[in-house]
Amino acid sequence: MLSVLTEQLSNYLDQKEVKKIERAYRYAEQCHSGQLRQSGDPYITHPLAVANILADMRLDHESLMAALLHDVIEDTGVTKGQISRRFGRTVADLVDGVSKLSEIEFETKAQLQAESFQKMTLAMSKDIRVVLVKLADRLHNMRTLGVLPPEKRRRIARETLEIYAPIAQRLGINDVRIEFEDLGFATMYPLRHRRLREALKAASKNRKEIVSEIHQAIEIRLERESFPAIVKGREKHVWSIYKKMRDKQKSFRDIMDVFAFRLIVESVDDCYRTLGIMHNIFKPVPGEFKDYVAIPKANGYQSLHTVLVGMHGVLIEVQIRTQEMETMANYGIAAHWEYKSPEGTVDASQRRATRWVQGLLEMQKQAGDSLEFLEHVKTDLFPDEIYVFTPKGRIIELPSGATPVDFAYSVHTDLGNSCIACRVDGELTPLSEQLQSGQKIEIISTQGAQPNPNWLNFIVTAKARSAIRHYLKNQQHDESVNLGKRLLDKALANYGTAYNKLRKSQIKRLLKETSAPTFEYVLQQIGLGNQVPFAVANILVPPSKRNIPEDKRKPSLPVVVDTSESLILHYARCCHPIPGDPILGHVSPGKGLVIHLESCHNLKEIRNHPEKCMPLSWSKVVEGEFPVEIKVEITPERGFIAALASRITEEDATIETISTTEKDAYTSIVDVVMTVRNRVHLADIIRRVRSLAPVRRVYRVKNK
Repeated sequence: MLSVLTEQLSNYLDQKEVKKIERAYRYAEQCHSGQLRQSGDPYITHPLAVANILADMRLDHESLMAALLHDVIEDTGVTKGQISRRFGRTVADLVDGVSKLSEIEFETKAQLQAESFQKMTLAMSKDIRVVLVKLADRLHNMRTLGVLPPEKRRRIARETLEIYAPIAQRLGINDVRIEFEDLGFATMYPLRHRRLREALKAASKNRKEIVSEIHQAIEIRLERESFPAIVKGREKHVWSIYKKMRDKQKSFRDIMDVFAFRLIVESVDDCYRTLGIMHNIFKPVPGEFKDYVAIPKANGYQSLHTVLVGMHGVLIEVQIRTQEMETMANYGIAAHWEYKSPEGTVDASQRRATRWVQGLLEMQKQAGDSLEFLEHVKTDLFPDEIYVFTPKGRIIELPSGATPVDFAYSVHTDLGNSCIACRVDGELTPLSEQLQSGQKIEIISTQGAQPNPNWLNFIVTAKARSAIRHYLKNQQHDESVNLGKRLLDKALANYGTAYNKLRKSQIKRLLKETSAPTFEYVLQQIGLGNQVPFAVANILVPPSKRNIPEDKRKPSLPVVVDTSESLILHYARCCHPIPGDPILGHVSPGKGLVIHLESCHNLKEIRNHPEKCMPLSWSKVVEGEFPVEIKVEITPERGFIAALASRITEEDATIETISTTEKDAYTSIVDVVMTVRNRVHLADIIRRVRSLAPVRRVYRVKNK
């Protein structure tokens, strides 16, 4: 078994390195002695198969040694230290990075998967070869899935399609990705896989004549132009056909009507010359040319793509690339070890991979737990990219569907956090607008700005999502703690004391009785409405110290509201309070402080309970826009809605919703929800609306 591997390795490694690999094999064989795979084969057959996969990629000797030893920490009594002493620290780190976290108990398989992936990411950040060994390990496991129970097979196949196939694509390892997808598809949907395979086989027979005719026409023309090139018919893969049928609602015939060819030429210059010849033989389809040679994909993929109209009107997809680009397309970052860069430099594919891994690390720091991190990673593994430019001409790679907010975060987290607007090709554009390749993006930012929670509804990159969530978590924490202090201070005033007069002994007793980790945590829970401030005050101030004469108690000052933008202040939709209105608040579990009009009938139940209801007042410098609802009774008239909207927007208000209902044969009621700054602003708008001829009556809706 080993002889086949060593013979292959001798073709590209020197003899000393091959000997080290043989020594690692013998050690792994000894460690796994007596262990069998579920197929009944000796366990050593698995690490040997993993090493063979990496040898096909022509990886270095340390990766091959790690492949042979990758299960010894997990499945035998060998430690990382023992591997380090025998084979060196680099090999030990690679083995440890690939090993699962078998020594830790997890509540679910999803958590185990997430934690294992998180650990592998940390190892990848130190050495990208960890993921190559892991991909090879997973590939052999997928090839030998047949012996496992059906449920376990499907779970492993789903995990492979969701995580490992996209990772292989992200790193440009196309051969591995295609095999992952084919094996995963066959396991998840065996009947669909078999039927598509049979249909593909039948279609190939019918297509042979046309394929041969196109192939011959291309070869003859290239020979006449003295252009040496290898012309290959490109086979369509079952999983990609299935995805196109499912996602793009296309029939099998629609997909098979396109014929695909690949041309391998000698140099980059030949790529462009060959493209000219192809456009001379067949007519190109406008808008279907893509130059991934000048601007490579995020995973390092390079090729010229064009779509042509061939004989009989058939569509021909043509890819033109050099042999080096072909190797890169098939093996991605793994090809780095075959096409070594000059000494002391790092090849472009490695730089891209390193940038991606560094991005994963940043997300990992910001994620709340491993499951959230894995969710971010899944959203980041996009197959399609767009390429946009910074004002200085730097190219930024983004997934298809990305927005200016995604762009801002890809440049720098601080730019994303302070982003308020953007210009696309010099024009002011909404932050939710989807970007297109070739656009120049300029982000307008300002100090003191902060991410908007609504951005989470349209962003697509994991980096933007994790950064926004991280910021909002911290923001909510700070706001909750501050509100908690104010609410507790109000509760303590009833016992003749205040928050800033609390002693350490009182706080210590509180933490002991509530089992809370910190006093800050208690304040946060009060602010979020999960703890009643009066209950906390009761523990902090013993009954013996509450006998305070009524006339000596400090008056309870109202909590001041100074903004519309807050993660823990919520404005009730039942009564739409705005600055200038008399207001009351109550703390709702998980939401924080909910603000109502003082007259709101929804406060009827809690108005007389001071522990649940509290006085509020507006700050003199309150900022922001607040929703408010008005009803306009009118005599129906054509064009009135447009005139009404115009009057409202002229007063610098934003309409959120507008609807019309008929009251009777002569009267209609227009219901408008809009945002205003305060009561004065609302009064100005009502005055302007009332002056419209068809208007009979305008009034504000204060309760629903």
